[in-house]
Amino acid sequence: MANTSSAKKATRKIARRTEVNKNRRSRVRTFVRKVEEALASGDKAAAEMAFKDAQPELMRAATKGVLHRNTASRKVSRLAQRLKALGA
Repeated sequence: MANTSSAKKATRKIARRTEVNKNRRSRVRTFVRKVEEALASGDKAAAEMAFKDAQPELMRAATKGVLHRNTASRKVSRLAQRLKALGA
């Protein structure tokens, strides 16, 4: 358990930050899931719309430190690749 007042404050800050990050991560997963569901159904228009919504959400998560930059870029790239394959 934290002894000093600064350590107690740090644990409070960490708890708040954890909640924020958890919400952001959940939001990203939801957007990615929507793209994957649209891809699975074969609906190109819905998949493109979902992808357009998911891409900035992934990049925002990377900017905020929830995801690593390369992880977010990789996810966007793979989704774009699958979307392109759907159209071909």
